[in-house]
Amino acid sequence: MFLKKKDRKRPMRIGILGGGLTGLTVAFCLRQKASQRFEVEVLEKDSECGGLLKSLVKEGFTFDYGGAHIIYSKDKNSIQFMLDLLRGNYFRKRRNNKIYFKGRLVKYPFENGLADLPKQDNFECLFSYLNNHHPRKPTNFKEWIYSTFGKGIAEKYLIPYNEKVWNYPTERMSLHWVEGRVPKPPVEDVIKSALGIPTEGYTHQLYFYYPRKGGIQALIKGMEEKIPEVVRNFEVKKIKKEKQGWVVSNGKITKRYDFLVSTIPIFDLISALDRVPHRVGHALRGLRYNSLITVMLGLEGDDLPNFTAIYFPNSEVKFNRIAFPWVFSGYNTPPGKSSLVAEITTRENDPLWRTDDKKIVQEVTGDLYRRKLIDKKSICFAEVRRSKYAYIIYDQDYLKNIKTIRNFVRNLGIWLCGRFSEFEYLNMDACVQRGIDLAKKIEGSSIMKSFSLKPKKG
Repeated sequence: MFLKKKDRKRPMRIGILGGGLTGLTVAFCLRQKASQRFEVEVLEKDSECGGLLKSLVKEGFTFDYGGAHIIYSKDKNSIQFMLDLLRGNYFRKRRNNKIYFKGRLVKYPFENGLADLPKQDNFECLFSYLNNHHPRKPTNFKEWIYSTFGKGIAEKYLIPYNEKVWNYPTERMSLHWVEGRVPKPPVEDVIKSALGIPTEGYTHQLYFYYPRKGGIQALIKGMEEKIPEVVRNFEVKKIKKEKQGWVVSNGKITKRYDFLVSTIPIFDLISALDRVPHRVGHALRGLRYNSLITVMLGLEGDDLPNFTAIYFPNSEVKFNRIAFPWVFSGYNTPPGKSSLVAEITTRENDPLWRTDDKKIVQEVTGDLYRRKLIDKKSICFAEVRRSKYAYIIYDQDYLKNIKTIRNFVRNLGIWLCGRFSEFEYLNMDACVQRGIDLAKKIEGSSIMKSFSLKPKKG
């Protein structure tokens, strides 16, 4: 496409922007299957790879930056790909999540734990679910929640929790993403739940896997070991298209490639390009996302409840979920100690984002103590981490804006892949599968076939 005929005897140079899960998956697959045809290089802005899948290992404790990262999927191929990378370094666990509601711990998901509610709340949830009639088709996420679950479940849990975790009004969120991500419960399960007959919802995540040692970043390191072509501390600041391909610079060093795969946030990619049309800039400014603050706590003693996570729909506490790394793996804590991590959804323009770490820890521990979930005197470790990019918000203008941006990037000839590059709420398994699929697409592309194999030595 860009090379002159005399240059087509060498392998194609592919630059992969970003060393997170998706970028490393693309590089790993290309290197495994077609290393003679391609020269692949990954550019990572930080000193270590991983993106949201980084883990803090300190003083015998292990925490994941992004909160509760677990390995699960309906897709067996994605699961097997990740487990193979861990090479036996994993446990299989059963979910034991709870929802904190009016001082009670209710079984998760909420509609499967109705018998744990006060009797009046149980009745209201069941009655409104069974008598739920909405002749008008829902036009936003809030209307969909009401029409699917009824007023009781909607107002007691689903709406307050979703508005807390998304940090955005549910009536201003679109519907295109809901199918498959928010399962509709069978009627018989909701009735059984109200009567106290055990049922399970979200069964695709009932069992999950987690690394024995190293936290979720062990998954990243499993790929890094087989991809020596990773350039760290390389922040992409300038991308220029030339006749011979692409020029990528961090302001000091220049790299040249025949083709580019971008897994970095779409905002960073667009800001590095020249002559971006006004319509694209306008669409980019219309995209919305949330940031994440994680508060990591280590505690003396191992008498915390054996839960995997607790959800908090009420607005009285800042965190929307706490998870228990010591339950995921006993290697995540020193002997005789336990741990939890609190997740707070926020934005960069929120004063909380700039709040002092000590103050955030004090507020979180205070809220946990008042709900009798921890003893403040038992805290022996505390750290705070911030992730600028965490959750994509699907507002009503999302589809229009992302289409404009993707068309622009596609016409330039850059492949987008991954959560914040495609700007799509992808879980780990989906990021892996997108990376695998893109590697296959690159291998089979007609453009690639115009490049000769690298001559064998000797």
